[in-house]
Amino acid sequence: MTASTGGPGGRDPGLQPERTRLAWRRTTLAATVAAVLAGKSALRDGPGVTALLVCAMCCALWLGFLAVAHRRIRALSGSVPPQAFTPRHASTAALCTIALAVCAAALVF
Repeated sequence: MTASTGGPGGRDPGLQPERTRLAWRRTTLAATVAAVLAGKSALRDGPGVTALLVCAMCCALWLGFLAVAHRRIRALSGSVPPQAFTPRHASTAALCTIALAVCAAALVF
């Protein structure tokens, strides 16, 4: 038996890049919902200075996550097998996600 030569190192990636791309899209959608709900919560009782600052930070974190996710989605959409996700990009995405969750929780409480 011989291994198929569909990807690097003779490995056929199958549908894994497609599933990963869809997972990034779902995660981006969830981050968008969290940012919108945080903004709605901040403006519900009138725009206070603290609420507006936290809301602005949520929006900045969302934009950072969106940039990382969009870059990864584009890499996974190509016909060439994507390069490995660098630790720098992975940590940026994780930190943006965690900080966005903390900001959204701060606006709720």
